[in-house]
Amino acid sequence: MRLEDRVAVITGAASGMGRAMAVLFAKEGARVLAADIAAEGLASVADEIRSAGGHVETCVASVASADDVDGMIQRAVDAFGGIDILVNNAGIMDGMKPAHEVTDELWERVFAVNVTGPMRAIRKSLPLMMDKGRGAIVNIASVGGLFGSRAGAAYTASKHAVVGLTKNVAYQYARFGIRCNAIAPGGVETNIMGSSPNVDPASLGVQATMAGMSLNPRTGKPEEIAHVALFLASDEASFVNGAVVIADAGWTAY
Repeated sequence: MRLEDRVAVITGAASGMGRAMAVLFAKEGARVLAADIAAEGLASVADEIRSAGGHVETCVASVASADDVDGMIQRAVDAFGGIDILVNNAGIMDGMKPAHEVTDELWERVFAVNVTGPMRAIRKSLPLMMDKGRGAIVNIASVGGLFGSRAGAAYTASKHAVVGLTKNVAYQYARFGIRCNAIAPGGVETNIMGSSPNVDPASLGVQATMAGMSLNPRTGKPEEIAHVALFLASDEASFVNGAVVIADAGWTAY
């Protein structure tokens, strides 16, 4: 098994890509700390993992809360003795709002979840990984973090920030045996759009964003992204550090 005896903390694990990662990582031998704000979804994924003979603990936590993030990592330490793998998967959308419609509240909420949460989880995990002399961090960015109009202004800026954070951590902590990479998914069949209710299809932001959707070969499945994350978390990716792996069926290759 590719993750045997490793401890993995996965945020946003109650549904979508995070759930697929939790199930797959446990199947590959990891002891998984599944974290999310959705307690019911966490219970469901835990049942699935345990019924297959895997090891999992759950933690109801908001990555927008510093106390919750610290508690989440500590929960992994208490339950499993440490942390080897951190997957910062939790994220929210921004309603496709263009810059002139972005409110301070929206901007701060998107950055709190998409950027500050991962930073805090990384900050808390790094000393534990440094003590072990190894670690793998996988950040879920987006093609929106590489290009200009796959979403609204706040989401686009936040995912660009995730890419920058990934590269900074990757280089500065490589000497400690810690790798930090990101995945930039294209359109994936998850419930993330539920974080942006009442999107106006006639708005400037939506029209500008949707202009390129006709070029998208297809949407992805959460399990397809989970397999990319598994590779980056495993020793098979021992020479991969600071990379952003695009997984979008070729959408951005056009």
